Amino acid sequence: MERPSIASRLLGTALALLLAGALVPCSALADADAPEADLSELQERIESSGAAFDEATAKAAELEQQAAENQKRIDEVEAQLPGQREKASAAINASYKMHQDSPGLLGLVLSSNDFNEFLTTITYLNAVEDHNVDQVQRLADLKDELDRNQSELEQKLSEAEEQKEEAETALQEAKAAREEAQRQAEEKARREAEEAAAAVAAAQAQAGQEAQLAAPSQATPSSVDWSQDKQAFVGHWAPRIDAYLAGSPLGGQGKTFADAAWDYGVDPRWSPAISNTESSKGLYCFKPHNAWGWGSSSWGSWEEAIRDHVAGLARIYGPTISMEAARKYCPPNADHWYSATLAEMERI
Repeated sequence: MERPSIASRLLGTALALLLAGALVPCSALADADAPEADLSELQERIESSGAAFDEATAKAAELEQQAAENQKRIDEVEAQLPGQREKASAAINASYKMHQDSPGLLGLVLSSNDFNEFLTTITYLNAVEDHNVDQVQRLADLKDELDRNQSELEQKLSEAEEQKEEAETALQEAKAAREEAQRQAEEKARREAEEAAAAVAAAQAQAGQEAQLAAPSQATPSSVDWSQDKQAFVGHWAPRIDAYLAGSPLGGQGKTFADAAWDYGVDPRWSPAISNTESSKGLYCFKPHNAWGWGSSSWGSWEEAIRDHVAGLARIYGPTISMEAARKYCPPNADHWYSATLAEMERI
C-alpha cells in the first residue's frame, strides 16, 4: 500500500486543524464596550413588539385595577343610598312640618318671655333646618358620586379592552418576529453545514483522497417555541435554566435569563450556556459579574449583566448559536467554542 506523501499529510493536518479548531477553550474576544452595530429591521421588530406588549399589558392591568376600585366605591355608595333616602325623606317631612307649624318670626317674638329665649329658639330652628338640608344634600351627593363612578367604570373598562386588543396585536407581532428570526437562524445553520461539507470535499479532492479529513460537527440547537406569550415562555424556561445553574454563582437567575430572552428574541439557553463555556457558570469571572468573557466589562448585579449580555447577543451575534457567531465571539477557537456551548444548550 502506497503511503501518503509528506505534502499531502501536512495539507490534511492543516485543513483538519483549520476546520476543527483547537481542543482547548479560549477567552472570548467579544467586548460589550465595542461600538454596537445598528439594529436590523427584524431585531427592531422583536424589541419594539415586546416592549409594546409589555406596555399595553401593564396599562390594561392598571385600568382594570382602577375599574375595580370604581366598582368597590359604587358598591359602597349603593349600600348607603337606601338609608340616606330614608334620612332625606324624614328630613323633608320634618322641614315641611316645621314650616307649617312655625308661628313665624312675629309669633316667635310674641311667644318668647325675653330676647334670650327668642335667640335660643331661632338658633334651634336653624340647626334643625340645616340638618334637614344636609340630609337631602347628602343624598344628592351620593347620587352624583354614583353616576360619576359608573361613568368612569364604563370608560376604564372600555379603555382596558382597547389595551388588551393592542396587547394581543403586539403579542402576535412579537411571536411572528421571533419565529422569523429563528427561521433565518435555522437557514443560516443549514448553509453553514453545506459550506463546511463542501470545504471538506474540496480539500479531499485537492489532496487526492490521501488526507482523510473530517468536517467539524455541524449539529444545531433544537428549536425554541415562540408561539407562547411571555408569561408562558418564562414559566417554561425559567425553571429549566434554574435547574441547569443550580449551585453556581448564577443560581436562581432563571427568570432573569428567560425574561431577557423573550424581550430580545434570543434562544433562552444561549447566554446560560456561554457562561459555562467562559466562566464555569460565573465561578471564575475576570471582572465582577462578567460570566461571559466580555473583555473588561463589569456590572453591579447579575440581573443587569444578564440583560446586557442577552441584548448584546441579539444585536451583535444573532438569535441563537451559529458558526458565524462563534467565529465572531471566539475567533481563535471557534469550532471548539461552538461545540462546547451547543452541548451545554442541549442540557437545558
